[in-house]
Amino acid sequence: MTIKPPSLPRGLGAYLALAFSALSIVLTLVLVEVVERVATDQVKTNIGHGLAELALQTSDKLDRGMFERYREVRLMAQRADLVAPQVDADARRRVLESIQDTYAYYAWIGMTDLSGKVLVATHGLLEGADVAKRPWFGNALRGVHLGDVHEAVLLAKLLPKPANEPSNEPKRFVDVAFPYADSEGRPQGVLGVHMSWQWARDVEHSIIEPIRARRQVESLIVGADGMVLLGPPGLQGRTLDQDSFRRAQREPGGYLVEAWPDGRSYLVGFSKSKGYDTYPGLGWTVLVRQNLDNAYLPVKRIRQQALISGIVLAFLFSLAGVFAARRITRPLAQLAQSAQRIQRGDAETIAPGAGSYVEVLALANSLNALVADLLQRKEDLRELNLTLEQRVEDRTRKLERALAAVQANERRIATIIEAAQDAFVGVDLHGRVTDWNSAAERMFGWTRAEAVGRSLAELVVPERYRESFDKAVRAFNHNGHVGLLDRRLERMVVDRKGREFPIEMTAGLAGTHEAAFFSAFLHDISERKKVEQMKNEFVSTVSHELRTPLTSIRASLSMLADGMAGELPADTKGLIDIAYQSCERLVRLVNDVLDIEKIESGNMEFERAAQPLQPLVEQAIAGMQGYARQFGVTIAPHYGEGSAALVAEVDHDRITQVLTNLLSNAIKFSPHGGRVEVRLSRDGAKAMLAVADQGPGIPEEFRDRIFQKFAQADATDSRQKGGTGLGLSICRSIVEEHGGTIAFESAPGVGTVFRVALPAIESVPT
Repeated sequence: MTIKPPSLPRGLGAYLALAFSALSIVLTLVLVEVVERVATDQVKTNIGHGLAELALQTSDKLDRGMFERYREVRLMAQRADLVAPQVDADARRRVLESIQDTYAYYAWIGMTDLSGKVLVATHGLLEGADVAKRPWFGNALRGVHLGDVHEAVLLAKLLPKPANEPSNEPKRFVDVAFPYADSEGRPQGVLGVHMSWQWARDVEHSIIEPIRARRQVESLIVGADGMVLLGPPGLQGRTLDQDSFRRAQREPGGYLVEAWPDGRSYLVGFSKSKGYDTYPGLGWTVLVRQNLDNAYLPVKRIRQQALISGIVLAFLFSLAGVFAARRITRPLAQLAQSAQRIQRGDAETIAPGAGSYVEVLALANSLNALVADLLQRKEDLRELNLTLEQRVEDRTRKLERALAAVQANERRIATIIEAAQDAFVGVDLHGRVTDWNSAAERMFGWTRAEAVGRSLAELVVPERYRESFDKAVRAFNHNGHVGLLDRRLERMVVDRKGREFPIEMTAGLAGTHEAAFFSAFLHDISERKKVEQMKNEFVSTVSHELRTPLTSIRASLSMLADGMAGELPADTKGLIDIAYQSCERLVRLVNDVLDIEKIESGNMEFERAAQPLQPLVEQAIAGMQGYARQFGVTIAPHYGEGSAALVAEVDHDRITQVLTNLLSNAIKFSPHGGRVEVRLSRDGAKAMLAVADQGPGIPEEFRDRIFQKFAQADATDSRQKGGTGLGLSICRSIVEEHGGTIAFESAPGVGTVFRVALPAIESVPT
């Protein structure tokens, strides 16, 4: 094995020399980078503006060229030697051909009658043909005189191919057409022109070709739909999805750097056609692009020159740094020698050498003060060591007492949990059991040793609920929120034998950060549920048994009240009326109880159908007008904008039942002469129904249980106002069954507003 000789420590002079050299190199690199960035930005700006100017010139030349053709065709449609009825077809053809000879890009000029039949055309092409279905014919009659670039297969076969037109491209044309009229202004037909798209290629060639070889630029003409009408072979006919095209639709012109589908980055200038004078334009966009490597070639040359210059400067600065470092470090070396003498005990002060500069003198004075301070601290430390052991012993006793208090507190909490009648389960943030008292062992059959460390879902959550349990745990770890905490909940659990039973659970979050965990107390409510089921079955049975005789009694009392048995004495009629009203309340109570029983058992049937809500609201209001008059209350409907077209998929009778119940409550609790408002409006994707009264409001202590069964604000309410206390509970069940929500707002002495939100649909299906 080889032993490396120990490396000698480098002096400050060497480090300073290295620092000067490194600084020179860094400054050189920074200078090169700054030059490159400034040059790049300048080149990008200059070339970008140049490309944008080329795009603007091209689009302007296209617009002006199209304007000339647009104006010329419009004037053709007004020439007497073409549109006068006495001019025969041969004369018209000669005129059209003479016009075609004046402009080589007119591929075809023809005139049709109003039915679309070609009457006359240059060189007789398509004469007699029916062009009624061609867009240029129909658009001209509707006032649209321009047709964008397209292929004309039939006409292309009949026309000769010009020598300068690429042989591998289909013939494409731009349409210009105007209707022509007789001397009295009556339309007689359409004069149309198919102009060869080679015209646009020649325009582009005249502007771009002089600089194409020198700057290697390419141009594209893009239609309003993003299709490349003219451009490089790989892009022509394709639809562009480029930022330059999208920006051209928003900005008058400009440039940007972007990547293209060929994987290269280009500097792209853009300009959108805006039309010229009376020519409205076809929405063409001109893009002129140049490869970034070619555009930034001057920058690379500047960078190379700057780099070479920087290397030379770095070498010169490094030499200067070596000499400066030796001059700077000489006094510091003398200070180091003095410090070594102090270390050996040869002296107690540091003497700066002759010729030392101000900073060295200040450093020597500071070091002398530091040496004196160290000597004093050494003496203080010796005295401190004498008392250190006693301080450590005192601190240890305090820590032992604090630890004993913590352990006692933990034992007290563990004793309370173990003595609790309800099962206690601790669960970490990953859903694993961390604590399990004896009540939990008795409830679920798992011992503490078996349960701790296992997933709570595997132990007590039924199979069908485990996925939702896992989702809730993941959601809490993600956003720190879960809706199960700090409230009583009823859930189904399963014991070790697979028996499912209901429990009432209260869960909370204990600890912080990584030590946080869920604590839950579970109470078996199986017996309570059995009692509730027996009660519900009893109430249902009694209600069914009461409904038939009550219906008969109500009918009989109604007949007596209506005078079917003859005129009754006033006192007898008063008793009959009281009995009839009491019977009505009993029937309503029985019906409400049966509705509650059907809802809880899942037997309530809903016949949903898409229907407008405004007629339903009007029907409910009409049904309650008589009831409102008894209390001296007015019902005022308010329909929001578009409410007549508001449609929802609902059960007509059940939603009417909800509105009737809300209106009944609002009327009963409104003062005499009061007003109940019914509102219908749209809120996004929801249909909003609201019933507002001017009553005394809902007491604060009653609001939490207002939707519970048999819930009333005061025991005297049922006697003074009537009612069973079941109506709002039924309303909430019906609304939730429709996928909606019901809520309320109340202010003492002002009134209460109940709001029902139902999912709205667009329209009634046919």
